[in-house]
Amino acid sequence: MDTALANLLEWIGAALAALARAALAYLGEPTVLAELVALAALALAGLALGRRAEARLEPRVREIRGDPRLIRIAAILLRRTPAMIAAACLWAGSIAARLLVPPPTGDLLLVAAWLTTAWVAISVLARLVRNRTLGRLLAYAAWTLIALQITGLWGGVRAGLARAAIDVGETRVSALFILEGLLVAAIAIWLALMAGRVLEAWLARNRDVTPGLRVLLGKVARIVLVAIAGLVALTAMGIDVTALTVFTGALGVGLGFGLQKVVSNYLSGIIILADRSIKPGDIVSLGEKIGLVRSIRARFVSIVTRDGVEYLIPNEDFVTNRVVNWSFTDNLVRIDVTFGVSYDSDPHLVRRIAVEIARATPRVEASPAPVCHIEAFGSSSLDFLLRFWIHDPHEGLANVRGAVLIGLWDAFKEAGIKIPYPHREVILRASEGEGRPRL
Repeated sequence: MDTALANLLEWIGAALAALARAALAYLGEPTVLAELVALAALALAGLALGRRAEARLEPRVREIRGDPRLIRIAAILLRRTPAMIAAACLWAGSIAARLLVPPPTGDLLLVAAWLTTAWVAISVLARLVRNRTLGRLLAYAAWTLIALQITGLWGGVRAGLARAAIDVGETRVSALFILEGLLVAAIAIWLALMAGRVLEAWLARNRDVTPGLRVLLGKVARIVLVAIAGLVALTAMGIDVTALTVFTGALGVGLGFGLQKVVSNYLSGIIILADRSIKPGDIVSLGEKIGLVRSIRARFVSIVTRDGVEYLIPNEDFVTNRVVNWSFTDNLVRIDVTFGVSYDSDPHLVRRIAVEIARATPRVEASPAPVCHIEAFGSSSLDFLLRFWIHDPHEGLANVRGAVLIGLWDAFKEAGIKIPYPHREVILRASEGEGRPRL
C-alpha cells in the first residue's frame, strides 16, 4: 500500500512538472496570445448573446402547456442557451482561423469549442438523473474524462493510474482498475434501473394486470436486472464470479443476524404482493390507523389517512398482525347509525322516514337497500338502528354518516317527531319525626 501511494505521488509530481513545462513552451508561441484574446472575446460575446436570447425565449417557454416532459426539456435547453451560443461562436472562430491563417493556428479555439460542446451535452444528459448532487458529480467526472481525451493528456494519466497498484494475492489491483470497475458497475446498474423503471411504467399502463401484480412484477424485474448488471460488471472487470462463494456465504450470515428486520420486511412485501391481500387503492385499518394504501415499497406500505397524514408501516406488521381490509373482496361497506325518538312517535313512520332519508343521501347504495329496525325500548326513547351501504369508503365514513343524521334531524323536525334527551326524576321523602328534607 505504501509503495502504491509513493508511486502515485511520484507520478503526480512528474506529471505536474511536465505539464508546467509544456504550458510555458506553448505560451511562448507567437500566435498563442492572439488565440487567447480571440478565445476570450468569442466566449464573452457568445455568453452575452446567449443571455439576451434566453431572456427573449423564456416567455415563450413559459407558454408551453400539456406534456410535462416537453416543458422540462425546454427549460433545460433554455438555461443552457448562453453556453450553446458561446460554443457556436468558438466553433465559428476556430473554422475562420483555420481558413484565414495556416495551421497550427486555431488549435486552441478548436479545443475550447470541443470542451464547451462536451460540457453542454453532458450537463443536459446529467439532468436526467433525479438526484441533483449525483447528477452533478457524474457530469464533472464525465467532462473531466472527455477533457483529458480532447487535450491528449489521458494517455499519461492512464499510465500513472496503472502504476499506482498493489498486489492482492496473485492479482494486481491498480487505481485504474478500480476506477474502470466503478465506472462499468455504475453504468450497468444505471441501465438496469432505467430498464426497470420503463418496465414498471409499461405495467402501470397495462389494465389487464391487477395493481398488486404490477408492483410484484416490477420489483422482481428490477431485482433480476440489477443482479444481471452486477454480474456483467464483475465479468467485465475480470473477476471470477465463482470466487465470490465465500463472500456470499458471509453475506448470508450477516443478513441473518444484522439485517434480519430488513430482510423480513422485504420478504413480507413480496408475500403481500404475491397473495394480493393488500394492493394499492385498498382501504385498510391496522390498529388505530385507517386509510388508503398509496403504494407498497420494498420495506414499507404507505397509508394516507383522511386528515392527510401519510404513515409508513413496515411490511412485517401486515403479515404478523391483524389487518382489516375494507375492500379486499369488494368496496361495499355497511354503516350503522343509531338514534332515538320519543315514546309519543309512531315507530312505523319513523322507520319509513329513516329509510327514505338514507336512500336520498348521496353515496348511499340502492342495493343492498337501507333498512331500519327498532332496537330497544330505552329509558327515555325508542332506540332505532339504521343500516345502509356505500361503495367508496376511501371518500370517508364520518361525512356520509353525518349527512344521514342531518337528514334525519330535518325530516323529524318537519314531521313533528321529537328526539328526547335523557332526564331523571328525583323524589325526596322525609323520614318520620323529621322536618323538611335536607339536601
